[in-house]
Amino acid sequence: MTDDPRGVHDLPSPWRDSRFGLAIGAGAKVRHNLNVPELVEEALVRREAQLASTGALVSDTGQFTGRSPKDKYIVVNAGSEGVAWGDVNQPVDQAKFDRLLEDMNDHLVGMDLFVQDLSTCADPAYATKVRVITEYAWHGLFATNLFRDPVSPRQEPDWVVLDLPSFKADPARHGCRSTTAIMLDFERHLALVANTEYAGEIKKGLFTALNLELPRQGVFPMHCSANEGPNGAVTLFFGLSGTGKTTLSTDPARRLIGDDEHGWSPTGVFNFEGGCYAKVVNLTEAAEPDIYSASTRFGTVLENVKLDSTREPDYADTSKTENTRAAYPISFVANASPTGVGGHPQDIVFLSADAFGVLPPVARLTVPQALYYFLNGYTAKLAGTERGVTEPVATFSTCFGAPFMPLSPLEHAEMLRSRLAAHAPRVWMVNTGWTGGGFGVGKRISLRYTRAMLDAALSGALDGVETTEDEVFGLHVPRHVPNVPDALLAPRGTWADPAAYDAAARRLAGMFRKNFERFTTDVAPDVAAAGPKG
Repeated sequence: MTDDPRGVHDLPSPWRDSRFGLAIGAGAKVRHNLNVPELVEEALVRREAQLASTGALVSDTGQFTGRSPKDKYIVVNAGSEGVAWGDVNQPVDQAKFDRLLEDMNDHLVGMDLFVQDLSTCADPAYATKVRVITEYAWHGLFATNLFRDPVSPRQEPDWVVLDLPSFKADPARHGCRSTTAIMLDFERHLALVANTEYAGEIKKGLFTALNLELPRQGVFPMHCSANEGPNGAVTLFFGLSGTGKTTLSTDPARRLIGDDEHGWSPTGVFNFEGGCYAKVVNLTEAAEPDIYSASTRFGTVLENVKLDSTREPDYADTSKTENTRAAYPISFVANASPTGVGGHPQDIVFLSADAFGVLPPVARLTVPQALYYFLNGYTAKLAGTERGVTEPVATFSTCFGAPFMPLSPLEHAEMLRSRLAAHAPRVWMVNTGWTGGGFGVGKRISLRYTRAMLDAALSGALDGVETTEDEVFGLHVPRHVPNVPDALLAPRGTWADPAAYDAAARRLAGMFRKNFERFTTDVAPDVAAAGPKG
């Protein structure tokens, strides 16, 4: 297969690739590098998906509506040197992985397969050539949308992903926890995805690979979105799911570099991807026009979005899941960067959707505070539909991307620290969550006000303004922001019961301190002291 040019759609079987240990048995039909219309057509003919009235392809990911982090493993061998083993980076021995690969190869006999040759990393100096092999045409379309064009017409892959949703792993035989397994072999450069229809595992598996390999080349890999202003000033947006990372970086007044994964090299930042993977729950044209427009295009993949009787997408219907998604090429965003590359950041924004309602809506961070809050990676998730659960749940994901980071969080913090020292960007915390009380009492901070605060911060309008130091969290909060009510800036004053605010703030502060205990003895004293005071 490695000798076949792009544009050859039907490949012979059997076929072997000794470098990656892959073997496609007799009777398999391999479709190679189909274009977008061909992949859409195949998905419809095979009844993998439906066509929405807008032209988007609508898929259902079955029982898995999100990633399966407890089913992800890394092979222990020379290629995984430096991995911080633990609950996130679970080890599996080489023999178990090889057995899984052998069994998945056997499963390929007589199957229809789709092979897409793609790449990651917009900066050519760090481009990684990727081959995705999958049994679903819509997974092939997802990969085509989310990754970049191939580096060359006849490229040899640097990494291969074998994605077989219909293959069930055997825990006893393959060293995994369940019938679902996501395993990465860094020595062979091979990722195996078994028994999950959630296409995000393809994307996040490769992001995990880059998180280990790029630091060896002097690049800081980041789970963040990025955009740039008319003058080329770059801003990074770190945040967990639901904090507004994609929404806020997709700004009509700024050029989008990328919405989820970036590297910071000695020359600046670059996007890993060629597309966007946006949450679309409650999506409206008025609130998020660029994402809404991209979600209506032919070639876009809508995951788990319900269709009404006319096949119109109903973004408010969360009966399947709240994690509804749209996967589309970044070119579908009107003001996307044509290169995916930018200079060194002028601003860094940490986004937290605080459902406790106690963090200020915007604050300037010192360098020690930036490292403290980066290591914590805080947001708060809502109870959702769980019976009997009425309070928000604090979520701490180190460096805003713990599930995808093979290295120690302290190594990522050191990469950030060195770049803060070298380039001195402004660092901000922005609360996109609640004010006037926690979830169920207060209300979500208006997106209009959040955008106004960001505009002021990024334009320099908040440089040198008078600030108030938050009594609990020690953050430096501006007293006035253009086009934002002054009262909104001081969260305690927005609560009807100040004593209730004090109790909630102390409670969240305690969660911060408890979560940070594992880092206290390993970070500089000023970083350890940069957290909440009370």
